Amino acid sequence: MSNFVVGLTGGIGSGKSAAADCFAAHGIGVVDTDAIAHELTAADGAAMPALRAEFGREVAAADGALDRSRMRRLAFADPAVRWRLEGILHPMIRELAGDRCRQAVSSYVILAVPLLVESGTYRQRCDRVVVVDCPESLQISRVMARNGLGETEVRAILATQASRDQRLAAADDVLANDGDLATLRVQIADLHQRYVGLAAQKAKAKC
Repeated sequence: MSNFVVGLTGGIGSGKSAAADCFAAHGIGVVDTDAIAHELTAADGAAMPALRAEFGREVAAADGALDRSRMRRLAFADPAVRWRLEGILHPMIRELAGDRCRQAVSSYVILAVPLLVESGTYRQRCDRVVVVDCPESLQISRVMARNGLGETEVRAILATQASRDQRLAAADDVLANDGDLATLRVQIADLHQRYVGLAAQKAKAKC
């Protein structure tokens, strides 16, 4: 069981997934709250009965999974809808994420949480927080290219997230992701060695 938890976060389009993949390439377990959210909102996901009861059957797509585009539009149009959605999903995500961190067998575990800074409670679970950082202009261009969204839509998403300064203030470590993947990999290789050492120190202190 991994007792050393590294929280990985960053704004939309910062490159959190690429960073998580790099840690995984070192044999480190990754618990991704976004992936858990997708599991919970799949056609047979555990959250779907509560979501249909709360928002109506029309929030489910034809295949029975959550219609994420529709739900996103509703949530961004009305903060109360977003709060109700989060009230259903977030406790379930936190519980599953906690279980999977405890079950991890690598020397430490990466807990990837897009809204780690905003949520508050996740910070308390982490021994370290690493922030994937890049300029906002690069975030916007990446998301526009990846998701086919307009700049206004991307900026609306950014407005619901912590600012760059807020994330950096919460960071123990920062990964600069304004270059190529090779540069990111070098930074992560260095952090990996540091985290292995810190995890060993924590384990030794517990003995």
